Amino acid sequence: MKEILVRSLSGLLYVSLLIFSLYNKHVFIVLFFIFGLICVAELKKLIHYKSFIPYVVFTILYGIFGYWQFVMKSTNGLTEATQILQVITIFVQLLLIKDLFTEKNIPLFVSKKIILTTFYLSSGFVFLVLIANYHHTFNPLVILGAFILVWTNDTCAYLVGKNFGKQKLFPSISPKKTVEGFLGGLFFACVASYFIATFTDTLNFNHWLILSIIISVFGTLGDLIESKFKRQAGVKDSGVIMPGHGGLLDRFDSIIFAAPFIYLFLRIINYVS
Repeated sequence: MKEILVRSLSGLLYVSLLIFSLYNKHVFIVLFFIFGLICVAELKKLIHYKSFIPYVVFTILYGIFGYWQFVMKSTNGLTEATQILQVITIFVQLLLIKDLFTEKNIPLFVSKKIILTTFYLSSGFVFLVLIANYHHTFNPLVILGAFILVWTNDTCAYLVGKNFGKQKLFPSISPKKTVEGFLGGLFFACVASYFIATFTDTLNFNHWLILSIIISVFGTLGDLIESKFKRQAGVKDSGVIMPGHGGLLDRFDSIIFAAPFIYLFLRIINYVS
């Protein structure tokens, strides 16, 4: 009972901070900068990378894209810079997906550690900020909708998997995940997309439906990749900052991996509309 209470309170604090930050662009940017630094520290520990360079790289990348319009007084160059970062980030993520299916352990030589902390984690937080500034205007409902889809997918995948799961999804990395759980999370995320489209003046239902599929698929892959890092490190959680939940990276692993693909889809629909 005490464990459930602690888990509920720490989860409520996390969600409350996130929702509170959506009322102001600068509060959002600062809070996610702090979240990002904590996740960098947790990832460094998982991959046994002791350098301070990831903090510097994260700060520079996050600062450039978070305050580009404020510093430059325009969006000139932002689109081109974003496209370059997006191509590199998605390429690195595809390599991680390959490693997930083909490698017993994800290779963690020094250059790979630099790439991971830069284009797996740091750029993931950059794209969260870019999603929140969709159309170069702070639109908290878009990023909130994305988080709701992640929470819906994770929660329903757990509940369906626990009660009906039989076929293991990826037993060598995450024994508790099941195919039934994945499909259940995907189904209820699709259902949630209808309500997000209905009650927010953002995207239409078709767009939110596609986003729910993107988030469920790539969010699950992101979760599995972080689980593989934890298995290689021999730990259960990425950290202890959230009692009952583990580390902050455990809460962000899905959304930061899905973020570049979410932003890519938003750019596509903006281009064709």
